[in-house]
Amino acid sequence: MTEESSSFAELFQASESAPVRRLKPGQKISATIVGISGESVFLDTGGKSEGILDASEIRGDEQNEAPAVGDTIDVYFLKAKGGAQLFTISIGSGKNTEHLEEACRSAIPVEGLVKEEIKGGFEITLGGSIRAFCPYSQMGLRRVDDAAAEYLGKRLNFLISRYEENGRNIVVSARELLEAEREKLRDSLKETLSEGDTLEGTISSIRDFGAFVDIGGVDGLVPISEIGWSRVENIADHYSVGQNVSVLIKKLDWDNNRLTLSIKETLTDPWEEAAAQLSSGQIITGKVARLAQFGAFVTLAEGVDGLIHISKLGKGRRINHPREVLEEGQEIEVQVESIDSDEKRISLAPSDYVSPEDDQKSEDTLVKNFQKSHKKESSTLGTLGDLLKKKLAEKSGK
Repeated sequence: MTEESSSFAELFQASESAPVRRLKPGQKISATIVGISGESVFLDTGGKSEGILDASEIRGDEQNEAPAVGDTIDVYFLKAKGGAQLFTISIGSGKNTEHLEEACRSAIPVEGLVKEEIKGGFEITLGGSIRAFCPYSQMGLRRVDDAAAEYLGKRLNFLISRYEENGRNIVVSARELLEAEREKLRDSLKETLSEGDTLEGTISSIRDFGAFVDIGGVDGLVPISEIGWSRVENIADHYSVGQNVSVLIKKLDWDNNRLTLSIKETLTDPWEEAAAQLSSGQIITGKVARLAQFGAFVTLAEGVDGLIHISKLGKGRRINHPREVLEEGQEIEVQVESIDSDEKRISLAPSDYVSPEDDQKSEDTLVKNFQKSHKKESSTLGTLGDLLKKKLAEKSGK
């Protein structure tokens, strides 16, 4: 007796003493393959009745190896027939297209080929010949910019949401299956994730307000303010869909299904280096990053901006907006006035800026120097005058 037949015999003998397992159509169970013969795969389902699966459903391909005897697989119960229980992995993948109506009633997945893009969605072929329709909104968990490129020619699993007119009107949804799978993953992640955790993810989509990152079947949002330490205007200039990134969990809100992530928190804070290299009074060249009503933000290093208050612009002339004297992208030489590392703020001034206090001091100095010089001249003239008078008096005496 071969090892395979021995295992089958042992499992069969064990099943004789097992209680009868009553299954409902559409019920999903895990079963062990105990034999493969011709077009049938025999399953141990944990009960007295043997399970049978069509062999065409487990044939492998270039990417996936076919299951073998002893492997455990997930199957859906179809019905009992002739003392045997009939199962399927996915209706439509083999010879099970006759069970499509049962699949609709029992929420059993069906395999379909995305054949053609039509008005409102895609035509799906089930079992090679049966037509079905899937709306755009039901193709995936999120909207994609080029749906045709994303889905055409692919084989996907669907749930039949409508089965009418004896199969002439079939509507399917891939999204329902994906949502159910995501819910499982979500429950699993709830047990393992904590705020402050750092993990790897893949950017699944990019929007104006942020980037969604897949962290293992569940998407979290990286707001645009959490993309990097420097101001980011266009996320696509820095990252792309499909790119792997490290993220830190900022907030977990399972009740509202919201995960807030941060990419910048996994990067070195440029302020640490800036605090060590910058000092008050230092002259440095920066680039005008942004103009606001109250002043101009100047980038001194990647992720490190300083502010020139509007009162320090205009070279003594009152201006209403920094754009009157500066423009974004312009290089400018500035002087560091103060650094607040705790608040991460740097106060700047144009390198040729003279404060009113310094200007007043300079003016006072000029006045004092002038007065001192004038006094000296007056004193000198007085001495010469006295000398002249004395000389004249001497001549008169002669």
